[in-house]
Amino acid sequence: MSLVLLTKRIEFAAAHRYTRMEWDEAKNRAVFGHCYNPPAHGHNYLLEVTVAGEIDPKTGMVVNLFDLKRVLLDMIEEFDHKNLNLDMPYFKDRIPTSENFAHVLWAKLATQQAIGTLHTLRLCEDEDLYAEVTAADGREIAAVTKRYTFNAVQGNHQGRDWDCFVTVRGRIDSMTGMVTDIGALDRLVQERIVNKFDRQDLCQVLGSDTVRGETLTKTIWDRLIEQPAGGTLHNVRLVSNRDLSFDYAG
Repeated sequence: MSLVLLTKRIEFAAAHRYTRMEWDEAKNRAVFGHCYNPPAHGHNYLLEVTVAGEIDPKTGMVVNLFDLKRVLLDMIEEFDHKNLNLDMPYFKDRIPTSENFAHVLWAKLATQQAIGTLHTLRLCEDEDLYAEVTAADGREIAAVTKRYTFNAVQGNHQGRDWDCFVTVRGRIDSMTGMVTDIGALDRLVQERIVNKFDRQDLCQVLGSDTVRGETLTKTIWDRLIEQPAGGTLHNVRLVSNRDLSFDYAG
């Protein structure tokens, strides 16, 4: 029987701060930006856990959702409304970035036999930024996705908002706790995508009579493929509306 994936979402709140005590303020602020600001900043985290398994012929389920929810609630209770830097021993020797936090949560869930086989764990700081680890990743690998938005028209068509999700995957830097420099990624996307497309006619910008979503997604990939500041461009998702999106992964 084929494997089936099941995903459960759950929310909790926590605060963190990015800082290295051995660095002076100038270097901390240069590397971590606003995330360095004391004393800490909070997030309403959204945790998405995907498990894989065969459907039980007796229950019709991959895993009992009650068991999965109970395990998740028990786990996040340890972190809910805590300062990750000050209250959590997991971050005594590493910065509580989303990438590192995702791996801490993965390690705790991986021992829970009641929830089946872990497939993917996605930790969302907000709607615009999330980290993801999968069963295929090593202990030091993660992917980070950032959302960007621009408004553009296509010839005589009415303008629309496009949401562009850029995913970078790679090894978590042992010093910064990050896969990539988000500030550098922001500047790259702003310069090569948002500034070029926002409030513009895509047909004129790309020199074409028509611009399809598939073509636009690949164009964005081609403009970003140069190595970001850490990690490797892994995926570009372009969302046209709630019913239509396009993915390109090279």
